[in-house]
Amino acid sequence: MASHGSLKRPPPQDPIPGSPTKKPRGMDAPVSSALSAQDQKKKMVEEARARAAALAMSLGNRPGSSTASKLPQTASASSPAERLAAMRARVAAAVGNSSSTIPPKQTSTLPAATAKESTDVPQDGGRGRGGLDIGIHPALLADSVETSTGVGRGRQAMKPKFATTMANQKPDTVTKPSIPSKYKDVRATGGSKPGGESLPSKNPYFDPNINSGAGAHQKARVSKGLVFNQKGKYIEQANALRKQAQLEELKARIAAAARRAGIEEDIDTDKMFLRDKPPEVEWWDQGLCSNGTYDDIGTNNLKIDSQDSIITVYVQHPILLDPPMEKHIPPAKPLPLTKKEQKKTRLQARMAKLKESQAKVRLGLEPPEPPRVTLKNMMRVMGDEAVKDPTAVEAKVNKQIAERLEKHLTANSERKLTKEQKLDKLHHNQEQDLAKGVHCLVFRIEKLTNPSHQFKIWKNAEQLALTGICINNPKFNLVVVEGGEWAINKYRKLMMQRIKWDENGVGGGVDAEGDSVVSETTPTTESNTCTLVWEGDLKLKAFKRFTTNKCESESEARRFLERNKVENYWTLAKAKGPPQA
Repeated sequence: MASHGSLKRPPPQDPIPGSPTKKPRGMDAPVSSALSAQDQKKKMVEEARARAAALAMSLGNRPGSSTASKLPQTASASSPAERLAAMRARVAAAVGNSSSTIPPKQTSTLPAATAKESTDVPQDGGRGRGGLDIGIHPALLADSVETSTGVGRGRQAMKPKFATTMANQKPDTVTKPSIPSKYKDVRATGGSKPGGESLPSKNPYFDPNINSGAGAHQKARVSKGLVFNQKGKYIEQANALRKQAQLEELKARIAAAARRAGIEEDIDTDKMFLRDKPPEVEWWDQGLCSNGTYDDIGTNNLKIDSQDSIITVYVQHPILLDPPMEKHIPPAKPLPLTKKEQKKTRLQARMAKLKESQAKVRLGLEPPEPPRVTLKNMMRVMGDEAVKDPTAVEAKVNKQIAERLEKHLTANSERKLTKEQKLDKLHHNQEQDLAKGVHCLVFRIEKLTNPSHQFKIWKNAEQLALTGICINNPKFNLVVVEGGEWAINKYRKLMMQRIKWDENGVGGGVDAEGDSVVSETTPTTESNTCTLVWEGDLKLKAFKRFTTNKCESESEARRFLERNKVENYWTLAKAKGPPQA
């Protein structure tokens, strides 16, 4: 196996002057003191001649070289110094001729032999050769030629492949794109190119605002100018608000005075339900219409692209809220079972319980139950003992029967709720019913002179934990109740089905405080009716408890309802009156 020293490339024996190749080991060693100065001078002259001859041979192999025939003459010069100067001149001339004959950026296309010969000539002071006397690769000659022909001896920086000035240009300095020069020559031909393509300006779909160059995706920024408020602007707005508040206060006082005087009784109910005229511009469109009317839609006065437009690039994402009615959805009811299925379910439950107790007895966890002896199975269960003394066995069996009965009654009494527990359970159920949502019913009763009817209206509202009011008026009577869904349904059945409004009654009623009152007169109520005026859901309760009030005038009845802000119930009930003949 060859050693590592044999694999190394041997250094050149006759290196070219000025070459940066590695010198062979031993060249820099001191010369032996035996040699004289004359021998050293002769040796240097011979080495220079050999190097010049080698250089002349390498240059003479080039095609078109004019210095190949002159190098031998240089070698026969008079003195070594003159020969060395002539040799340097010939080398410089040869290097200049070789660089001038090869055009720039085409060096890599020369034949392989020519490219190899050109690498033997060091350019720029021998920089083109490597450390192992290897020439420059032909593919890199183009860069070296361009570098040598540039200004100065340094390497020029690489030019950018795109216009940096256009890339770094600010958006506000970008000008509108002009018509390309290739379209300027065809204007005389009617706006079309020879190839059949039309001029962009003649194209109905051409948009000159779209720039295909650098910065086309950037929108030009327009700086907003300073807008100063005029003197007295906000003072005028404040004065207008004060005048509006004074006007509203004056209207409220006039309405209150009219209610106290009872003038509202003659108000036409049809006018109270008329809708207001639609505004000139809706509030969500006021920021887009310049003149405050929808006539700006057909013109260019809409504030869409202007600086003071309410339309921006920002998108508002409101917070998602859960629907309020989802919490009031009743739970799904289980599928009802038939009588046969119910018996089968109970039987299976008893069998499972019995098997569990039997397993515990087998494991010794529970003591076995004593046999259940009755008068019927006494002789069969007791056996010989019953035959010997039947009277004692019968007494024993009767005692066991009494104990079992007492145990059963005791268990029932323990499970039975007390009066306080029943009330707590009732209140808990009523609170759960009310938590599902507040429902409201409004009734109109033509005559409410029967005391029993008054008592049923008040007592059922109290038992069902309903709040509201009952107003007795000579014209008609109004009943308003609020509460949970289950209680409201019970009260609706009371008012619409259970109470017979056309019956005459004798007895006591209740007053505003809930005390019983004895009625002496029993007027006829043959034409009496009860009408459901309105029903619906409320956000909150308007009343704290259920009360009964007697009002002689309509203004007094409205005053009671205004305390709870439900005076509209009276207007609804008044409009639901029976048709007049």
